[in-house]
Order: sequence, then C-alpha cells, then structure tokens
Amino acid sequence: MWRRLRSALRSLRGSSAAPPHGGGGRPPAAMERAVVRCVPSEPKLSLRFVLPDGSARHMQRDQAEPLGRALARIATNAAKGQGKAGKKSKKARAEGGAEGEAAVPAVRLFSRDGAAVAEEVPNAAAWQDGAVLHIGDARYRVERNPPALTELRLPRSLLAGFPVCPKVSAEFAVPEHCQFRWFREQRPAPGGDAAGEAWVETAAAERVFTPSNALVGLRLKLRCTPGDGERRYGPAREVESSGPVEAGPGACTFDARHLYTKKVCGHGSVRVVSYNILADTYAQTEFSRTVLYPYCAPYALEIDYRQNLLKKELAGYSADLICLQEVDKSVFVDSLAPALDAFGLEGLFRIKEKQHEGLATFYRRDKFSLLSQHDIAFSEALLSEPLHKELSEQLAKYPLVQEKVLQRSSVLQVSVLQSTTDPSRKLCVANTHLYWHPKGGNIRLIQIAVAMSHIKHVACDLYPSIPVIFCGDFNSTPSSGTYSFISSGGIAEDHEDWVSNGEEERCSMALSHPFKLLSACGEPAYTNYVGGFHGCLDYIFIDRNALEVEQVIPLPSHEEITTHQALPSVSHPSDHIALICDLKWK
Repeated sequence: MWRRLRSALRSLRGSSAAPPHGGGGRPPAAMERAVVRCVPSEPKLSLRFVLPDGSARHMQRDQAEPLGRALARIATNAAKGQGKAGKKSKKARAEGGAEGEAAVPAVRLFSRDGAAVAEEVPNAAAWQDGAVLHIGDARYRVERNPPALTELRLPRSLLAGFPVCPKVSAEFAVPEHCQFRWFREQRPAPGGDAAGEAWVETAAAERVFTPSNALVGLRLKLRCTPGDGERRYGPAREVESSGPVEAGPGACTFDARHLYTKKVCGHGSVRVVSYNILADTYAQTEFSRTVLYPYCAPYALEIDYRQNLLKKELAGYSADLICLQEVDKSVFVDSLAPALDAFGLEGLFRIKEKQHEGLATFYRRDKFSLLSQHDIAFSEALLSEPLHKELSEQLAKYPLVQEKVLQRSSVLQVSVLQSTTDPSRKLCVANTHLYWHPKGGNIRLIQIAVAMSHIKHVACDLYPSIPVIFCGDFNSTPSSGTYSFISSGGIAEDHEDWVSNGEEERCSMALSHPFKLLSACGEPAYTNYVGGFHGCLDYIFIDRNALEVEQVIPLPSHEEITTHQALPSVSHPSDHIALICDLKWK
C-alpha cells in the first residue's frame, strides 16, 4: 500500500508538459502540479495537489461555484495540514511554550499571463491549463485535463512470432500519440544470482510488439506514457506480463494467405473479410472438447491461445472492412478492439439477445467514417416494426414456425460508412449470423426476409442507391433456399426449404427483394470444416451493379486444413475459414 501511495505522490509531483509562463511574478523553476479534471458533462471538477507537508489533497468542487469559495477551502485544508505538522513537532519545542492555531495561508490563482483570476469567476472557467496556484509560498502549475492512463493491460498468453497488443485505455489522451517502451527480463548468468528483477529495453518502441524466439521463457514489461498529440504527456505507467513468452505453433493456415495481403488496398479498392471466429462460450464446453472437436488439443481451444492466432491472422489481412460472427463480448472489449485499433481499425459490436456473443464490424479509420448504425434483432423487429407488418401477418398463420422464429436470438448489424477521400462514396455494410440448425431452413428464410427488408429500408429509403456489402455466417449451403433467395431476389412458396422440418412446420410464402447480389468469393467447397461436417456456409454478398471483384484471396489448401484432421487446430483458431476479397467501385 505504501509503495502505491508513494507512486501516487510521485505522479502528482511529476511534470507532464513544458514549464508554464509565470503567474504573479516569476515562479520558481520547478513547480508542483495541481491537476484539474473538468468535463463539461459532469457537474463537479476535481483538483489534486500535494501540500508542502507532503500530504495529498483531492477536492471535488461544483463547476459553477465561484473560484473564491474553492480557494477558501484550499486555504482551510492547508491550515489543517500545518496544524497537524505542528502537533507532530510539539515534542521538539520547549516545554510550556504557547501553541497557537496554524496561520491560514494566502491562496490565489493567476492566469498564464500573470493576472490574478477574479474570485467571482466560476471554477470551470477559472482553472485553465498553465495557470499558477499560490498556497502561501508554494507554487503549483495547473494542468487541466492532462493525459492519463485509466487501464494498461497485457494479454495473458504471449507467443513468439505473434503480435502482443496491449489494452490501452486513456483519458484526454490518444493511444497513437502515447509513447511505448518494451522491456524483457534479463536471463540470469549461469551460476549467477537470480534474485531481484533486471529488465533490458528492446529496440521496439511501437504500440504492438512481436517477441522473437530468442525471448521464449522471458517475461515482458511495457512502459506507456500517455500523450494527447499536443505535446502534453501524463505520468507513465508500467505493466508486466503474468507469464513468459512461449513457443509459437510454427506454420499456420493463414501464413500463405498473408502473402497476398501484405499491403492495404488503394483508396479505389476495399478489402473485405468475413469470419466466424468460434465463440469461447461454445469452444469451452465438455461437449465441444469430447464430441465436436475431440481431435483438437485442449490447449488449442483455450481462448488465450486462440486469440494469439486470431489477432495475427486478422492483422495480416490488412483489411478495410472486417465482419466477424460469434464474438464474445469480453473478447471484443479486451482483445480484438484494442488489437485491431492498433492496426488502424475501429470496431462496432452488437450482442445477440440473451447471449454472451454477437457480431463485430471493423472499418479502417483512414478510409471510412461511420455515418450511422441500424442494428436490429430479428424477433423484435418482426413484432414491433411496421416495415415487417406484412411478413409478420403471414407468419402468424403458422404458429409453430412463428414461435420458433421469435425464440431465436439472431441479430443483424448494419453500418453506413462514408469514404474519407470521396464523400460521394458510401457503403451499407451488413453482418449477420443466421439460425444454425440443419433442419431450420424455414426459420432462416424468415430471418433473411427480415434482413433484406431492413437493408432495403437503409440502402434505398434512408440512403438512396448506396451499394450493399452483406457478410455473414448464413448457415446455408449454395443449394439452400436462403442462398437462392439472396442471389436471385426471390423464393417460391413451394420451395423445399419451407418444409425443412417436416409438414407440421410447413410455412409457405413467396418472398422477394430488389437487390442484385453476387457471392464475391463464389461457392467454395467449404468454409466450415469439422469432424462430422464440411460445407460452404459463409459468404460476402456484394451489389453487382455498383461493385466488382478485383481478387479473391485463395483459401488454405485441403492439406493445410486437414494437417491436424479438422478445424479448429493448433494452427487455426476457428472451425470456420475467413473469406477475403478485394472489391472496387464500378
């Protein structure tokens, strides 16, 4: 506890900017810090400083309160501090000496240009960056909203050859303007004393660090100094890895694919990835270990191990748009969003109803900006949105099917993006994961009908004529009604998928949508390869009127997929395979 207290006091005393101008005369060369946190959306501001006696003060004051009241309170606190110091030194004074009350010091605030700030000025306006606070003879430089780290964390699992992406959360700072210094443990000399910790700085000074094989067996340490891009820096924080770097798995299924995606596409093109990454909530069950994936080494199903592979795989695709399915909320918040942010991608997350996993869409910040989001849950939209009233009324004729549809937790994520270089170019990016059951073709047809109606509303009504990119795990093979409906624009009421679960659950209706959609990656032999099944379930559908395919990144070879029998494996983090293609506007 005392170590943390001393650290806190050092943080308050440390400097985070160049020395300020004076205030009320020439200040001393070195001044203490008075750290002010003032956010417009909050009613109070906070003020932290260390009194000359070494005691730390943390005050909360109303932003609208006159400065004079805050200064009076500071004076009272300072006097109390002096009084306590006086009591402690009482034994050192001559016995019988009079002990009067501590004098209240003069407390004033001066602006950057040296003028005294009037006491009737509200706190929010008074405490400006660079002002100087006088408490008696002590001087404090005011730092308003200085950069500060609120969280700094390293992944629990570190593999040689795989990027280590720290989670960096900051206030009044931007991760890309923070300073990063990486250290490794020093190996003890043979026969030497291993007591005590010695750290050696690595050559890397980047946010993401990839340890080499030479670091296997050693722990890592990161020192981060928060910055705001305006030459202001806050106190540094350090974090050490909980364990050492471990050996990587060697060749992975995605290594050869990275040869095609070393560079980001030009501004006239868009690289798109769609990938079901296998939620940890499904991988970490006894059923998964013993029935679904008995061929996979148990450690390769662990989330920390799979995240190492997944982050390296996704980063290496240099994508502009990434649509992911089966994303655990904790994985998005603590792992994927921080990692992909370091590679220039902004993430959006939509959780499934009553589930711990959902959908994530990432877009490259220097290529796209987010205009709007239009996510829905299929069951909720069917019940409440007028847009789907006709479909809902037709579905009500089939109560058994209606009940199953409304019980499903599936969602649709829709994001409207705008090109940063050509504002006339917008995209409607949709992402979904349809019902999984092999006999649920009729359920999937209803879900995709809701999806297409909603996408039509966004891409035709709200943003007329913008191109659509529709990614996802559709749990539908190319011979299914769902695939036929998406690619042809219609489905007949006598299609066999309406009776996918038998005559009792027959649900017959004719459906249509106005889009001309094409599967950009064609119809691969499989995108899902497990012990008991392999087939094509995942697609990137594109608006063939506005977009065309430049290249499709080849899938891993059958030999690579089956090296460890099936997926997932020690060299592949999911039971699905990522689809990747480069598109360009027509």
